[in-house]
Amino acid sequence: MIDYEKMMTHVRSHPFPLVFATISGAHLYGFPSPDSDFDLRGVHLLPLEKVIGLNQGPATIEKEGVYDGLEIDLVTHDAAKFFGLMLKRNGYVLEQLLSPLVIYTTPVHEELKKLALACLTRHHAHHYLGFAATQWRLFQKESPPRVKPLLYTFRVLLTGIHLMRTGELEANLCSLNESAKLSYLDELTDRKRTGAEKGVLDSFDLAFFQREYERLTRDLEQSYAESSLPNAPTCREAIHDLLVRLRLGEARSAGYLESSVQAPGCKRSDE
Repeated sequence: MIDYEKMMTHVRSHPFPLVFATISGAHLYGFPSPDSDFDLRGVHLLPLEKVIGLNQGPATIEKEGVYDGLEIDLVTHDAAKFFGLMLKRNGYVLEQLLSPLVIYTTPVHEELKKLALACLTRHHAHHYLGFAATQWRLFQKESPPRVKPLLYTFRVLLTGIHLMRTGELEANLCSLNESAKLSYLDELTDRKRTGAEKGVLDSFDLAFFQREYERLTRDLEQSYAESSLPNAPTCREAIHDLLVRLRLGEARSAGYLESSVQAPGCKRSDE
């Protein structure tokens, strides 16, 4: 089970106002190990005096440690940096933004989630192809090979294929496999969720996984070629206007950054 209250205690200690904080990583992807740490990701808002002068505030803040027995890694980007990443072919930040595992949220978060749908493009396929290639190389070079990079490889390929075909960003491997129906993924996922974070494969068929990696890569490339998603985001001006409102303090004065929600939990996050 995810202890949202302990997470919220960690989030409250952040030095700047937050737009949102969600859980990413293995918990979002559907295959956390019993000893997995918690990857919290979000957006903070630097005050105006930290962005208009010579002494700039931190665009990225990282906090990690063990809190009440939980190993937590919290990384947040300032709104300007995060918004800029949203407009690039960066599926990672959009997954964080749209994560259903919400620790802290605000009305601005809800506005951003709507804008995120207009950030999805067919060129996000390149992000997932590159990510998969990196994870596959990591899997190949380790001896003995670990389960985690293999699962990451297939997760990002299936996420990319699903996005290209449906226009929906789905990061949970268990949900993705409901339609992919790859039996070996069920076995690998169960192994990861019941074993150690750095668990290894004692016996495996490298040639089989190589063929599957190449097959799914071709599927993603084909899905990219056939995708009806736009070539570029269609919400740049809306995101620009939101950032200006945030910087000028209109959203904060209206209470848009004052509402927090401690999520009651999500079925697939606790499986």
